[in-house]
Amino acid sequence: MSIKSAIDALIAQLGDKINTSQADLTLHGQNETYFPNTPPDAVAYPTSTEDVCIIVKICADHSCPITPVGAASSLEGQHLATAGGVSLDFRDMKQVLEVNSDDLNCVVQAGVTRKELNQHLRSTGLFFPVDPGADASMGGMAATRASGTTAVRYGTMRENILALEAVLADGTVIRTGSAARKASNGYDLTHLLIGSEGTLGIITKLTLKLHGLPEATTAATCRFDTVDDAVNCVIATIQCGIPMARIELLDHMMVRGFNKYSDAGLPEVPHLFLEFHGSPAAVEDQRAAFSEIAHEYGASGWKTADTTEDRTALWAMRHDAHYASAALGNGKHVWPTDVCVPISKLAEAVGQAQRDAEKLGLTATIVGHVGDGNFHAGLSVDPNDPDEMKRAEQFTGDLCKTALRLGGTVSGEHGIGLGKQRYMQAEHGDALTPMRAIKAALDPKNILNPGKMLPPTNEK
Repeated sequence: MSIKSAIDALIAQLGDKINTSQADLTLHGQNETYFPNTPPDAVAYPTSTEDVCIIVKICADHSCPITPVGAASSLEGQHLATAGGVSLDFRDMKQVLEVNSDDLNCVVQAGVTRKELNQHLRSTGLFFPVDPGADASMGGMAATRASGTTAVRYGTMRENILALEAVLADGTVIRTGSAARKASNGYDLTHLLIGSEGTLGIITKLTLKLHGLPEATTAATCRFDTVDDAVNCVIATIQCGIPMARIELLDHMMVRGFNKYSDAGLPEVPHLFLEFHGSPAAVEDQRAAFSEIAHEYGASGWKTADTTEDRTALWAMRHDAHYASAALGNGKHVWPTDVCVPISKLAEAVGQAQRDAEKLGLTATIVGHVGDGNFHAGLSVDPNDPDEMKRAEQFTGDLCKTALRLGGTVSGEHGIGLGKQRYMQAEHGDALTPMRAIKAALDPKNILNPGKMLPPTNEK
């Protein structure tokens, strides 16, 4: 392997699309959470699929690692070039190529972010619903199988991608799926690439499902005496079939963080943040049905947010949960983790997480897209305090064990990346063998985001 010779060849071929300045390398070695900075040896800025092909072919010839980068908002270190080599930054691939209103789909380059796409769609009456909070890129959201606050109604990236264009490890371009809403032929390569974290192919173009903007939208908040009451209200709501657009849980520590970071002025007890979509009559029916259920579980403090400005402020506060958790920890780093369990086990999982954090002496917030059983814990940690880092690691391990014991998964949203490889064996067992075989078949030189997702073969 010769990273230097690969970079020299890339510069000769692509000129100023390859950057080796120390400032750029340092920037691309950073992350939102607790992983150490890991700068690449060069940053590539392709403007087209053809550029990506050239980069991949040169890197393949020199066995040089390539790490795709979107908005760099991933929370498990997926975008970090831990093996060195080239960070492939999609900053300059931001075109919305097609909007097909009649078919409710669009075609975009991988670097387009969710906010940019929805801004482009404003005049069409359509929108793209997947909302992970960060203004992530479509390619990154596909690669990490992102979801977010609206998944309970509209699904995750997995349900909202019709087709992909991707560059394989030898520079071959493949196209998977089509604009048709269903198909029954061939292996499902589209969904193999979704969630593969850049380890099987580099996504360059996506065909996405779009949805009509709801005629009416209402958001609301309410509070409960206990997390159990709030979670059991969510479970009853989902089991009754009320089509919630968003239903988010905040424990008392998360509310305290919002009060400190956003000056929210909320009583420091568990809350639900809600949103209803549909016709005015449907929204009112949904609100009334939910309110009746919530009353049975002791909800109080009902407040609605009917204007666009009020709703935007509410969800902006929710999307700042990572930074609110940091504020609660007085500026410490945040060790974020998430799990997903069957909704009938949600109260048990959240309660166990709170007890584990207290037992380990950790400052922890809990917030989650609880309508689909997914919740997040944000731990305040000092990376220079080995004992605190060890306790955070124990918390994450215990949380994963709880999720698996309850029939869930070690991550419903953040993915695996660097942080959760050690739990893959416990969840997947012998299924790791065919996963490794697929990786070896598609990337025999192990140049595509090496060191991510799959644990080393000697790790149990």
